[in-house]
Amino acid sequence: MSADSPAKPKTGPTEARTASAAAVIDIGTAQIRMAIAQIGTSGEIQILERLSQAVNLGKDTFGKGVLRKATIEECVQVLKSYRQLLNEYQIVQSHQIRVVATSAVREALNRLAFIDRVYIATGIEIELIDEAEVNRITYLGIKPFLESEPELSSGCTVVIEVGGGNTELLLVENGDVVFSHTYRLGSLRLREMLQAYHTPKSQARTILDSQVQRIVDQMVTHISQQGIVKLMTLGGDMRFAASCLIPDWDSKHMGHIPTKKLEHFTNHILGWTEDQLIRKYHLTFTDAETLGPSLLAYLLLAKALNLDEVLVTNVNLRDGLLKEMVIRDTWSDDFTRQVSRSAIELGRKFTFDETHARHVAELSVKLFDALKNEHRLEPQFRRLLYVAALLHEIGQFVSSRSYHKHSMYLIRNSEVFGLSQHQILLVALVARYHRRSSPKPTHEGYLSLDRDSRVAIAKMAAMLRVADALDRSYSQRVNDYHCVREDSRLVISVPRVEDLSLEQLALKQKGALFEETFGMTVLLRKSRR
Repeated sequence: MSADSPAKPKTGPTEARTASAAAVIDIGTAQIRMAIAQIGTSGEIQILERLSQAVNLGKDTFGKGVLRKATIEECVQVLKSYRQLLNEYQIVQSHQIRVVATSAVREALNRLAFIDRVYIATGIEIELIDEAEVNRITYLGIKPFLESEPELSSGCTVVIEVGGGNTELLLVENGDVVFSHTYRLGSLRLREMLQAYHTPKSQARTILDSQVQRIVDQMVTHISQQGIVKLMTLGGDMRFAASCLIPDWDSKHMGHIPTKKLEHFTNHILGWTEDQLIRKYHLTFTDAETLGPSLLAYLLLAKALNLDEVLVTNVNLRDGLLKEMVIRDTWSDDFTRQVSRSAIELGRKFTFDETHARHVAELSVKLFDALKNEHRLEPQFRRLLYVAALLHEIGQFVSSRSYHKHSMYLIRNSEVFGLSQHQILLVALVARYHRRSSPKPTHEGYLSLDRDSRVAIAKMAAMLRVADALDRSYSQRVNDYHCVREDSRLVISVPRVEDLSLEQLALKQKGALFEETFGMTVLLRKSRR
């Protein structure tokens, strides 16, 4: 078993027992990595151990589509050894450990068999995280860097990590994520493609350049070059390049690599065989295989953005996971702001009525707060309701006829930073049900959900209908209201509005779902105050 970091911690398992200990395990395409940390009373994180063990998950999935039995058992043995070490640190409670798997497991046809086998053998529960979750966790990890560097906190920064299976990209402007996307560009995926087509060595570089450049061109079209001042890179391959190219680099601080220097180094790496790289740099075979394609992706993006240098950080997925474990309860405000910003950018893409959308979103969450004893939904659904309200009318970009269905389609096939695919589906369905028919089992996407999700959709859609009715005039004249339950009625009192006939008519048309869901009719009237 190899260590990610050469530095050995002074604090051992015995000492860690008296502190708050936590661990995260990242099951990636080529390695299973674990970080064990001590979390102080003020939330400071001290890494105690970093461990890494090579596996062939990516080779199996990207080459054959399934994980071989031998590979699964290999992973089981690694995780058993990790579990033993966690027991020594007395990290045994579920809230102390988080185990995630990314594309190599997520895309495998037998992923459920893999997850079940690991659980039976080790008791470890694996969480499959999608691209949106990876982006969110990555942002948590890099946030301290963005805040500590003035040139990054006040400008535009492209954050990119080329992994074995996918490439994650974030565009951060003035500390806010304005764009995020995942591309099917991975160093191991590229290698498997070349091997699958038996590409001759003489043609490999040309094909590699072509494939990487194609994805880089997509990246450039997705981000505006105006104002882009920095390219921040993550990942072990760029850290390796920095250790070779920057004398005495302290990985605790940002590294700066001139683009020309990176180009020379990348060409050097791609010109050598895997055996030569292993002998010279003492790399594992998998690292030697993927180093060149990964560096090429970083290089071509830097050149496409006309940048003179590339920034390198030591941030990784485990850092973000640990940070999330520390600030889980205090992250919501900033996270909500990031999610909302991303949703608004999506709405602008489809030329939505932003003033109406923002107003309905505020009215929706006000109703959510007023009815918390009725709906009993967790706080995360407040965020999802807000996003659904922001985007409920973007379908009018396609057509005003049945636009609620178009809204669902556009949302479901778009990305909102920080929201998983499951959460995107919930948002899309809530937007779909803001008008016309109530949820039905035959509706696309709805049938596949569990009961709790279906109930949550009905509750959120019902509240969105009421909020939308309150701005039926699109004038934002109803900007305050008070709710009170009177027997089987929800009475909404609105001050400072003389004529509510338009809103009352809209509520009569849209209130059926609310009554079906909450067992209350909605009455709108002028405030007596």
